[in-house]
Amino acid sequence: MQKPINYSLLLLLVFLLLPSINFGHTINYILEGAPTNNVVWYYLKLGYQHILPLGLDHILFVVGLCMLNANIKTLFWQASAFTVAHTITLILSMKNIITAPPAIVEPIIALSIVFIAIENIVFNKLNPLRIVIIFLFGLIHGLGFASALNEMGLPRDAFYTSLLSFNIGVELGQFTIILLVYWLLIKWFQQKEYYRKFITIPISLVISAIALYWAVERII
Repeated sequence: MQKPINYSLLLLLVFLLLPSINFGHTINYILEGAPTNNVVWYYLKLGYQHILPLGLDHILFVVGLCMLNANIKTLFWQASAFTVAHTITLILSMKNIITAPPAIVEPIIALSIVFIAIENIVFNKLNPLRIVIIFLFGLIHGLGFASALNEMGLPRDAFYTSLLSFNIGVELGQFTIILLVYWLLIKWFQQKEYYRKFITIPISLVISAIALYWAVERII
């Protein structure tokens, strides 16, 4: 009989990260006073590119989400829960309310990918608590997004506009990955008897191996 995963450890990780206060957001002086449509397009594209093609870790995370569940609506809901969560910590971090150093955040992001991949291997059906876990991981990933976004800066007169545009770009990037995985794998093979044995498990093993390597590398 499969033992349930102790999700309380994930909650502990989140609470360990959230109290750290480190930096406020840098200012994007170039876009200050720029037309709203220019700001929206710039950060929308930035958010999308942060997932595709630049965010290999986030790509693997989303692909991992797709491996245990074949319902595209459920996948979209999971991606949306992730976006809502990382939006919360992204705003709080850019407002200098909470943040954590990349040396802590980046290894945990890699380990979150390992967790999802291993869960795909251990369980043969979707755990109802997975959306909660995705939300918690989203809180951590939001701190990683903040670190990257802080390098580009935000215009002071369009703080929320630029943040919203960035997050919509991230969401569109995630939806693109889900649609690609669905049309390339799930739609054609999900009903096959060998789907789990020859698609879900091998892909999850590859994802977990890559992410574990990242985790060790980032820790070292």
